[in-house]
Amino acid sequence: MGGHMKVVQVVASVATEASGPSYSVRRLSDSLCERGIESQLWSTITRGQSDPNVKRSRVFPCDFDQVPVAKRLCFSRKLHEALDRSANSGAIFHSHGLWSMPNVYPGWSAARYGRPLIVSPRGMLGEAALQFSYYKKRAFWATAQKRALHPTACFHATSLQECLELRAFGLTAPVAIIPNGIDLPLLTERPKEGERMRTLLCLSRIHPKKGIDRLVEAWARIEAEHGNWQLRIVGPSEKGTRERLERRCKALGLARVVFEDAVFGEAKQQAYQRADLFVLPTLNENFGMVVAEALANATPVVCTVGAPWKGLVEHGCGWWIDHGVEPLSAALKTAMAMPRTSLDIMGSRGRVWMERDFSWEGIAANMAHVYRWCVKSDDQPGFVLTDT
Repeated sequence: MGGHMKVVQVVASVATEASGPSYSVRRLSDSLCERGIESQLWSTITRGQSDPNVKRSRVFPCDFDQVPVAKRLCFSRKLHEALDRSANSGAIFHSHGLWSMPNVYPGWSAARYGRPLIVSPRGMLGEAALQFSYYKKRAFWATAQKRALHPTACFHATSLQECLELRAFGLTAPVAIIPNGIDLPLLTERPKEGERMRTLLCLSRIHPKKGIDRLVEAWARIEAEHGNWQLRIVGPSEKGTRERLERRCKALGLARVVFEDAVFGEAKQQAYQRADLFVLPTLNENFGMVVAEALANATPVVCTVGAPWKGLVEHGCGWWIDHGVEPLSAALKTAMAMPRTSLDIMGSRGRVWMERDFSWEGIAANMAHVYRWCVKSDDQPGFVLTDT
C-alpha cells in the first residue's frame, strides 16, 4: 500500500549529532523506507559545515549565511524551489521543528499545491522552550510560522504531554501521538562492585532549559556522603552555560564533578553503559531521547516531570520526580545508596521496556498509517486525537 507514496522529511539541520532530531528524524526516514515508502530527508547546510552524508537525503545551501540573523533562520531558495517541484509531483511533506525557514517552506508549498502537511514540533512549543528568545519567536510566528501551519493535516506529538502543549498553544488540527523509536545497542559487561568509582551521568546539551544548575545544587547536598560516586556532565555547551556551572562548582567546593565535551557513536554508548545511574533534570522535553538511550543501554534513570517519562515508575526502571533541588537530591540520595546489583536489575527492566514498546519498526508502521490517512487511503488511526 505504501510503495507509491513519496514523503519528504524536512528538518533545518542534521549536522548537529548532539541533538535528538538529528537521530530520530533520520531513523524514522530509514524505517519508512524499509516499509517500502519512498522517504527522503531534506535539510540545509551553512558555509563551513561538513555534509552529514546521510543516505537518502539532500542538503541545500543556506543563503545569506554570513549574516547572523539570516544564518540562524536558514534561508534557502534552493530548498524552497525543490519543495515546490516535489509538491507539484505529488509528495507528502513532513516538517520537523519550528522557528526557521525550513519549517516554513513546506507549509507554503503544501498550501500552493494542495498537498498534505504533517508537522512534528519536536518539543518547540513547550512552555519552557517558548520562553527562550521569546520576542523573536513571537515576531517569527506573526510574520511566517503561523501561516505556514495553516495547511497542516495532522500534527505529530511524541507524547500526550506534547499533545497538550499543542492544544495550549491554540493549534486545533488532529494530533498523532507516536513516540520516538530507539535502537538497542549491544551490552558490554559492567565492572564488578568495588572495581571503579560509581558514576552518575548527565548526557545532554548544556543549556539553561536542561536544569543542570539544579543538578549541581542537588549534588552539593549529597557529594560528601557518597564518596565513591562522581557526577559526569557530558555535552555541548550553549549560551555559556557550562562556564557558569563550572564556576558554581568551584564556589561550592565540589570535588567530583567532571564536565566533558559531547560524545558520539561508540563513545556515547560506553558513557551510558559505564554509568550506574542517569539523570535528566530538564525543565521541559517533548520526549527526551537521552532517557530512551540510557534505558536501551540498561541504565536506570532519574528524570523530572518536565519530560514525559511516567513509565519509569510503572516499569520499575527509575524515578520520575517533581522539579526542584529538594526532590532531585532526595531521589539521587535514594538511588545512590542502592547496591549496584539493584540498579542493574532496574536498568534491565528499562531495556526490556524499550525493546517491547519503542522499536522503530512499530513507530514507522504507525507513521505510515498517518500518511495514508492524510491522503484518504486509510481509516483514522486510533492514536490520532481530533478533539479540540
